[in-house]
Amino acid sequence: MIKSMTGFGRSQLNENGYAISCEMKGVNHRYFDPHIRMPRRYGLLEDKVKEEMKKHIQRGRIELSINIEKTGESTRNIKVDKELAMAYYNSLKDLAKNLDMHANFSLIDIFRLPDVFSLEEAEEDLEITWQTLQKSLAEAIDGLMDMRIREGRNLLTDLLARTDFILNEVSTLEKRAPLLEQEYEEKLRTKIKEMIPQDTVDENRILQEVAIFADRVSITEEIVRLQSHIQQLNETLMNSEEAIGRKSDFLVQEMFREINTVASKANDIEIGQIVIRVKAELEKIREQIQNIE
Repeated sequence: MIKSMTGFGRSQLNENGYAISCEMKGVNHRYFDPHIRMPRRYGLLEDKVKEEMKKHIQRGRIELSINIEKTGESTRNIKVDKELAMAYYNSLKDLAKNLDMHANFSLIDIFRLPDVFSLEEAEEDLEITWQTLQKSLAEAIDGLMDMRIREGRNLLTDLLARTDFILNEVSTLEKRAPLLEQEYEEKLRTKIKEMIPQDTVDENRILQEVAIFADRVSITEEIVRLQSHIQQLNETLMNSEEAIGRKSDFLVQEMFREINTVASKANDIEIGQIVIRVKAELEKIREQIQNIE
């Protein structure tokens, strides 16, 4: 089953005292390239997020935006700096004594002095945060993968139609190739007949020239390899359960190599036209494969 690298997934979850939303966008990339935006206070969970994504995504640039808000009651703790409070107290008593004043202040007066106390948020249990985030993330990933699979089916239909077209063109090549030798021999005999008397023609030399020409323009190996590459590509597209983008791209490159060799060997108008049509389809296939995981 082939999958596109383009997709979108979104989720919203309210659970365990958290409101969490995840939004994922996937586009083409040669490798797995995650870009994650999430609140800094939960940065310790980023590696877990990446590992969760890797379970489902092998290639593509993934932009993930995570928003986490606490909806439950938050617990605050009061932290008192006792040493600072004692320093205030001793300083005030000493000052009152020096000024010959009565030290008329209460505990609450000292408590209100700068930095004597501070309010601290109770430390969160990141394991509970992760359990909630993991559930929201899974929903967003499912949405992304559903879209990638649907687009993958459309790509598969298009690619198989194009490989069938190329296979038909290669069959035409296969039929045309043997005729080159026959046409060359006929042209050679006609030319020799115009230039040399018939009784002085060296038949063995003609056959030797034809054999040399046939060997030079033979495209049998290229045709066999083209057919093999097309068969491998079709099998890869239809049967592979893993990421196939790189392998498919390699097979297309090999097909380009073979059809270019055909073009350089066979100096024939009809074969040249077939080569142009095949290369045009291969270019379209290569463009489509760039979007396959």
